[in-house]
Amino acid sequence: MVMMDLSTDVDAVVENIGRLPSEVFSETCHEILLHLQGKTSAVDVVENCQKFQRAGINLDWKLVQDIIRLLSFNFRSAAKSNLTADLLITRLGEASCKWSKPALQVVHQLWTENASNVQAHQEAQAMASIGQLVDIQWKLGMAVSSDTCRSLNSPYISVLMKIADTSGEISYKSFEMTVLQFQNFFRQFKEMASVLETV
Repeated sequence: MVMMDLSTDVDAVVENIGRLPSEVFSETCHEILLHLQGKTSAVDVVENCQKFQRAGINLDWKLVQDIIRLLSFNFRSAAKSNLTADLLITRLGEASCKWSKPALQVVHQLWTENASNVQAHQEAQAMASIGQLVDIQWKLGMAVSSDTCRSLNSPYISVLMKIADTSGEISYKSFEMTVLQFQNFFRQFKEMASVLETV
């Protein structure tokens, strides 16, 4: 059984998959499998939405996101259960009778080629179970007015981190720190980088 949020109709998602040309569907599946192997940090919904539009299939980002989530869930579940390509196809057919034969052929072929790599990475990731830092940005600012702060006109650093969690979803974390805290933060990152170079 496929688990998605309650507002998502699996048959409707599968019907949208059936509208995609085989080569476009194959590219999307391949991108998801690369992510599940740890070779990319996330699957870009907007990029896939544009790819579908170039192929003449107009789906809004929510529908594209539903496709990516459904496929990711099924590939991840197949990896955890060590399913063969034939068993994965059987499970997909049990979850929805709307799968087209060409789509199932694409899934079968790609799972046959990538299953062992996905399984190995998913096992390793299950042990670590942490997200991946994709990007970090910082800005220097100056506090000029506040209802609660007594020490104004002191500089601060605003940090924004872009993080891909283990499911591939992108989230943002932001926080502020003093210049001294930021210098310590920077020093710790430099130490981590030098340790990683020796590994």
